[in-house]
Amino acid sequence: MLIQVLDDSDELDAQLLIKAEVQKWQQRGVHILYRHRLIRTGYKAGNPKSAMSCDYVKDYEFVAIFDADFQPGPDFLKRTIPHFKGKDDLALVQARWAFVNKDENLLTRLQNINLSFHFEVEQQVNGVFINFFGFNGTAGVWRIKALEDCGGWLERTTVEDMDIVVRAHLCGWKFIYLNDVKCLCELPESYEAYKKQQHRWHSGPMQLFRLCFVDILRAKVSFGKKANMIFLFFLLRKLILPFYSFTLFCIILPLTMFLPEAQLPAWVVCYVPGIMSILNILPGPRSFPFIVPYLLFENTMSVTKFNAMISGLFRLGSSYEWVVTKKLGRSSEADLVAFAEKE
Repeated sequence: MLIQVLDDSDELDAQLLIKAEVQKWQQRGVHILYRHRLIRTGYKAGNPKSAMSCDYVKDYEFVAIFDADFQPGPDFLKRTIPHFKGKDDLALVQARWAFVNKDENLLTRLQNINLSFHFEVEQQVNGVFINFFGFNGTAGVWRIKALEDCGGWLERTTVEDMDIVVRAHLCGWKFIYLNDVKCLCELPESYEAYKKQQHRWHSGPMQLFRLCFVDILRAKVSFGKKANMIFLFFLLRKLILPFYSFTLFCIILPLTMFLPEAQLPAWVVCYVPGIMSILNILPGPRSFPFIVPYLLFENTMSVTKFNAMISGLFRLGSSYEWVVTKKLGRSSEADLVAFAEKE
């Protein structure tokens, strides 16, 4: 086993701390390397692309990827790698995220609602029925042959994880999602950090959709897989729902205040948003007391998401802006111990 610490930071203090930590583990006999790029091109994709191009990578069959704030359990590889046995067409095993600071403030509680639905419903259902879902960029194990087969990490968008999983699926590779394997990480606790993260998460898919739409149509996969990828994976989640929220709550409803004769049916104003909010909260029953703040917050965030979607679709300037999501270091050892005891 080889561990690569891929450091794209530009702060000397951070680099010295990481180097010291790596040297400590090297002295204990662990096969671990420190890599720092002087030319930091290609967003996040450029980092693993540089690391995977090393000659020694050819000696390995799988690669597990973790962002800096992720803390995999000691048995992570024992619970993920065996799923590759006897499945030569399996490219990815994705684990679930768990959050050490989900109860830190109202913002983290609302984020937990969205992400719980994403992992509990979207990832799990797609993994079970069609063996295809979005790679979350971290807490996953890839077969290196699959990465090479679909062209490796590309620097053309700010969502390198979604890009590579789309290309791998079009090449015929399959994926498995493990809802019972959890990897601890941290949620952004400030609104500014969360807003920038959401901008990237919603502009990037539209960049990718524009780039790979023709490739999806030409791919030698079934019509059902093409339809699922275009209408459910891209359009519904990343375009239709943000557009619906934005137009209804930011345009139509405000206009009715100035035009009393314009009446909207109750199902448009109440039932549809209410049912959607309840369905989102179902995977985390503890979040039911926050259903009203969640509904208001999501409608407010629809402005940011819609703006990001438009900028990504039409290649506006901000769509290719890469801003690192600031974290506060909650996934330190003391926080992990406290979180484990609480669970």
